[in-house]
Amino acid sequence: MKYLITGLFSIIISMQFSLAQNSESKTEIIQLSKDKWQWMSDKNVNKLNKLFHEKAVFVHMGGSWGKEQEIRIIKDGGIWYKKADIKEVTVNIIDNTAILLNQIDLLAVVGGNEVTNPFEVTEVYIKQDDEWKLGSLSFTKLLTPRGH
Repeated sequence: MKYLITGLFSIIISMQFSLAQNSESKTEIIQLSKDKWQWMSDKNVNKLNKLFHEKAVFVHMGGSWGKEQEIRIIKDGGIWYKKADIKEVTVNIIDNTAILLNQIDLLAVVGGNEVTNPFEVTEVYIKQDDEWKLGSLSFTKLLTPRGH
């Protein structure tokens, strides 16, 4: 009986520790995503270059490409992510992978034209060597406006 109680106690403690770590990771990912939107707005390619995984993929309304092209587009102003107005955020952690969903209204300058679009944005982060790296960023344009 003593071993059973000790075993159950150990399981409960480890579950609480795991939930706390998961909650911490979710908070960290949400902040990292907010920072990323700001760095994109500021065209801070140095910080983005460190955040984006070497094999990262970016899916936009106009196509998909890798890290190098995304950095170049941001640096040269091909897409200027002026302001992401974040409406909703959810995060799911699976092992060393975090999947963040953002519902945003994005004010951007594309091809010299300022546009605002509602998007569901999927961000996938991978934890490597105790550091989160963005592995994928995908924009899905929402067809119906949301209530604000």
